[in-house]
Amino acid sequence: MIWAFNYASVKAINELLETHDLALTKRFGQNFLINESVTKKIAFTLGDIKDKSVWEIGAGIGALTKELLLSEAVVTSFEIDRGFCKILKEEAFKDLSNFRLIEGDVLKTLVKLFKEEGRPDYVCGNLPYNVGSIAIANLIEMGCFADTMIFTLQKEVAQRMEATVGSKLYNPLSILVQVYYEVQTLFMIKPTAFYPSPKVDSATIKLTKRENSLVEESLQTLFFRLVNELFANRRKTIRNNFLLGTLIKDYSEQDFLDALKKCFIEPTRRSETLSIKELREIALAFPRINP
Repeated sequence: MIWAFNYASVKAINELLETHDLALTKRFGQNFLINESVTKKIAFTLGDIKDKSVWEIGAGIGALTKELLLSEAVVTSFEIDRGFCKILKEEAFKDLSNFRLIEGDVLKTLVKLFKEEGRPDYVCGNLPYNVGSIAIANLIEMGCFADTMIFTLQKEVAQRMEATVGSKLYNPLSILVQVYYEVQTLFMIKPTAFYPSPKVDSATIKLTKRENSLVEESLQTLFFRLVNELFANRRKTIRNNFLLGTLIKDYSEQDFLDALKKCFIEPTRRSETLSIKELREIALAFPRINP
């Protein structure tokens, strides 16, 4: 039976914390999403998830978890806080056959579960601000390509993921996500929808898996090395960033300049002016060696 608890009541949450002798921990970046209409909206955007596997990152006290379970999804929730874990498994969703709790640091436990079970159908969560982008990057880098991923995170992080070439927010995270996923900001969320209220706005974003990634698998290792090095210092030219990076151990400066020449790209350009297509072309133009 799903726990009958008023997630939208600050008073109820404070009483819950006091009763269980719990306190919010800053190092975990805990901000509970307490606006019920928002949690319902997030669950709704996942579509028909009945009997589908859904991994939820950062369950907290289970506000979004409840909506996922009411949608009859098979939910695996990840939570690091031991006190909240106790509430989730002993009170909130006790004995529910479609609920499983994975305790511990999601950056470690998720990797283990993926190796054991493969990818889920969906991934979602109200991500802690301090690990949001890291968690998403880890999912993609390990190859955990759920068809749909929906996250609530700090607005600026969401904007980075959606940023396109030429934007000041365009960075390696933008490229990593967009190589595999189409990114869409669904809606913004004010601080008052959370407890405690953060000092910044949040956004809910939807990542939809591309049928084909924008960079072929055989090129991805070199491509992402190149991206990380060319973005190492945004104020430097791509030539200078290349010279200061580690690729210079595998390729000469002339290899790099020749690759740029083949792509009609000036070495004096800066990384934020290079599209994913251009970055792929540069990687493709390098000599075929094992980088």
